[in-house]
Amino acid sequence: MELPAARPTRRGVWPALRRRPLFWSSVTMLLLLVLVSVAPGPIAALFGHPDPRACDLAAGRQAPGGSHPFGTDVQGCDVLAGVLFGTGTSLFIGLMTTVVCLTIALVLGTIAGYYGGWADALIARLTDVFLGFPFLLAAIVVLNSVPDRSPLVLSLVLALFSWPTMARIVRGSVRAVRDSEFVQAATALGLTHGRIVLTHVLPNTLGPVLAIATTMVGSVIVAESTLTYLGVGLVQPSISWGLQLASAQSFFQTAPHMLFFPALFLTITVVSLITLGDILRDALDPKGRS
Repeated sequence: MELPAARPTRRGVWPALRRRPLFWSSVTMLLLLVLVSVAPGPIAALFGHPDPRACDLAAGRQAPGGSHPFGTDVQGCDVLAGVLFGTGTSLFIGLMTTVVCLTIALVLGTIAGYYGGWADALIARLTDVFLGFPFLLAAIVVLNSVPDRSPLVLSLVLALFSWPTMARIVRGSVRAVRDSEFVQAATALGLTHGRIVLTHVLPNTLGPVLAIATTMVGSVIVAESTLTYLGVGLVQPSISWGLQLASAQSFFQTAPHMLFFPALFLTITVVSLITLGDILRDALDPKGRS
């Protein structure tokens, strides 16, 4: 006896993606940002400033131009070098937080959606507890109580209060797949629950979840910048767009370039990620494809 075919969630996805200019523009921009995050030193060296911490107090708050295309900050550090080196930190926090959230959401959401019963009720109450905390307020309280606010610590704190929403999405997707004919046929054939989940349930659940996860990376980068801007995020000697924005807030009128260029890179990154997530969600939704 052959199992009914699983839902073709990926059929027609690539044709739907490749004909959309926004998909290619978003992917191209993100690939460039990844390249910058991997090799910020050599790229910054092309502009004559390979070390973002090499500062000249006498050249503080210089306007863009000459040997400093993005100008200098209040300590005379090259803004362009800081932006380039901050790319890796911001992307690391966004990706690490999303990976941790996705892992927790897949485990708890799959258990709740597939088994139901008391496990579903227990996980539902757990998500309600975490959703009851205001996100930024909870993160501020926790970050103020930790001795080290490194990028990894910040990622874990953001993940701690970000996973419940994604877990609910996973639960809903798993419940919809669980009642499908191919899952029922696999159960009738005596396949173990673990094999059914790994070979039938998760492959047909990951598509929409990954699309949401892509959007989440951008939201996390904004959250990190917000917390750092408020003074409870990253601290020196870390380099990030949030730290640049925080140090520039008092000099916006006299040196607006200090705020403009980190904000520009932040905006481009977040818009690219959110656009890519929206496009993936539409492509993975059969009703959204022509």
